[in-house]
Amino acid sequence: MQSPDILTLNDRDNIAVALRQIEPGTALPQAGLVAQDAIPSGHKLSLTAIASGQEIVKYGSIIGVATQDILAGAHVHVHNVAMTAFERSDRYGAHARPTEVLPVAERATFEGYVRADGSVGTRNYVGIVTSVNCSASAAKLLTREAERAGLLDQYPGVDGIVPIVHGAGCCIGTDDEAFRKLQRAIWGHATHANFASVLMLGLGCEANQIPLMLEAYGRPEDETFHYYTLQSAGGTRKTIEKGLQWLETALDQASKAKRETVDASHLTVALQCGGSDGYSGITANPALGHAVDLLVRNGGTAALAETPEIYGAENLLTDRAASPEVGQKLVDLLEWWEDYAAKHGSEMNNNPTPGNKAGGLTTILEKSLGAVAKAGSTNLNGVYGYGEKITAKGLVFVDSPGYDPVSITGEVASGCNLVCFTTGRGSCYGNKPVPSIKIASNSAMYGHMQEDMDLNCGTIADGSETVTEAGERIFDMILKTASGQQTKSEELDIGDAEFAPWQTYAQM
Repeated sequence: MQSPDILTLNDRDNIAVALRQIEPGTALPQAGLVAQDAIPSGHKLSLTAIASGQEIVKYGSIIGVATQDILAGAHVHVHNVAMTAFERSDRYGAHARPTEVLPVAERATFEGYVRADGSVGTRNYVGIVTSVNCSASAAKLLTREAERAGLLDQYPGVDGIVPIVHGAGCCIGTDDEAFRKLQRAIWGHATHANFASVLMLGLGCEANQIPLMLEAYGRPEDETFHYYTLQSAGGTRKTIEKGLQWLETALDQASKAKRETVDASHLTVALQCGGSDGYSGITANPALGHAVDLLVRNGGTAALAETPEIYGAENLLTDRAASPEVGQKLVDLLEWWEDYAAKHGSEMNNNPTPGNKAGGLTTILEKSLGAVAKAGSTNLNGVYGYGEKITAKGLVFVDSPGYDPVSITGEVASGCNLVCFTTGRGSCYGNKPVPSIKIASNSAMYGHMQEDMDLNCGTIADGSETVTEAGERIFDMILKTASGQQTKSEELDIGDAEFAPWQTYAQM
């Protein structure tokens, strides 16, 4: 059922979504209702009388339970809905289907940087990656001195120098999964295809020793990777002098890299939603899901993440797991998260933020159902730990928190060379070294924040475009961005402060 004012998403639903601000007393003739309350745009209203304790259904799925009697036409939100328990499906792979992948000659293409190891970059940066916070200032000073000296002016084919700095790396255990998360995040950036050359910079006495990472992951080729510590160099000034000498060689090597035509199988796209609202699961996320289906059909890979934000909707993924093992691995992650939240006196329903709720989202169940729409409809072919290198093609999942900078740090470390970021409230996120396409879920926010938004999917709610048409636009922008077209965040030079490794260890 659809009218100019409201949208019902599934025949089983007992709520509808307001497509504009609805005032009390407004007649909604197609639903046979009169609005009882003010319903903000993107929020929910009841289609029938709902008794206290009755389930609230959206997308054909339960998103919560009424905490009081709700009149037909009333506002349905946090004041009268609570989280509810749900039963987790164990039908792993029940809806898995063969995925058509086009022959190489028929696939979409882009212009990328082919590296010596066969990986393909969408950008051509030089990186200074720190092993510990104690070398962060030196990395920033080195970058500043290089910019002051005008080194980049001599190498127009290099996109920039990126310092990867963070607040971790010492006074932690070095033999557990929490430490390996940190190592994978750092190492995944140090060896990322969007970096032509990397200097890894340490202090020298930290827990996260650079030789430990070399031992764990193998040393990259010498001409693209170099490392030393402030202590071995003789302090900050000598570190910067040594780094400037290295940069002259690294920038010269990087400038020799040229874009060449490759097929879309060399794309690994990080999927992310931040500042979600009531429109996200109706417009931007399903449109991105269609783009994901196109990417997979063209041999590429898409990485869904934000584990707490699939909670309660995981059956939409496990039902199409490529194998029982893949389905079980995803459920194992969710059970770890339930335990993790409980240990910290938290709960999974703490994920929706005040901004999410102001935008119309009520429970994590509702948010998750909309978030999973980003994953399209193809099989789930792999599940990976935080920062673990992605090896499968097609749709995969990477474990991470829902906090966007932390989540995307893990996806990029896993090998994603482009980010698609949907937003309803208006995220201003950017990333270096990976371009981030920001996709608006509603036209009002897009118009208000157009300088930060790359693409508007509010057209779907406005009725001027279908999900399929918007998805095709996203896929086209993915290819153009991968080929060098700048995103809005790149035009604004955003992305230097977004490296944020997930820290689950005990800090001693």
